[in-house]
Amino acid sequence: MNKKILFSDWDLIDYNDAWRQQEEIFNNTIQQKILGNKTDNHLIFCEHPHVYTLGKSGNEHNLLIDYIQLQAADAKFVKTNRGGDITYHGPGQLVGYPVFDLANFGMGIKQYIFHIEQAIINCLAENYNISSGRLQGATGVWIEPDTPRARKICAIGVRCSHFITMHGFALNANTNLEYFKHINPCGFIDKGVTSLAAETGKTIEMPALKMLLRESVVREFF
Repeated sequence: MNKKILFSDWDLIDYNDAWRQQEEIFNNTIQQKILGNKTDNHLIFCEHPHVYTLGKSGNEHNLLIDYIQLQAADAKFVKTNRGGDITYHGPGQLVGYPVFDLANFGMGIKQYIFHIEQAIINCLAENYNISSGRLQGATGVWIEPDTPRARKICAIGVRCSHFITMHGFALNANTNLEYFKHINPCGFIDKGVTSLAAETGKTIEMPALKMLLRESVVREFF
């Protein structure tokens, strides 16, 4: 089993361009697996210009604005092939796309999501003194999950085929949270969203966050 994780930073990239490049890595990994060859594991970090993305089982009515208002907000709307409902991506948000062969780590998709969540939970606690956890019946990472003040700091939506993953997570760092007012985030109408900046009262240094989260993911999967 090859547990080595190859890291790439795509910086600020259009969502559709990142999706296309992900698909190439994803499809190549599946092909290598079918041929019986060694498969690599890729962890890609990036940020996106303003975009709302809808998962394959999501409800388009969770987008609360029309296309004219989207244009006014300088945002796009994209239907994707990941799981989950609607979410927002934008500058100041750290998006992670792990293209992992789960066979390399001896785990299934539920364990994989658990470990991704745990890597983020650990990173926030160890480096930003933020206590976070899981909300029953929902993926992602939440602040005060079992209280009326539950608010999501990281969304997760995954596609998996042949135990190869793509898409991933979106961690709000310096994200403009006003953009979440235009959607029911992940389909919830009674839950809030937050960011590292909102929780700490400080602007987050993105290069440092990328390094710390990368290390946390590697530790979690080794």
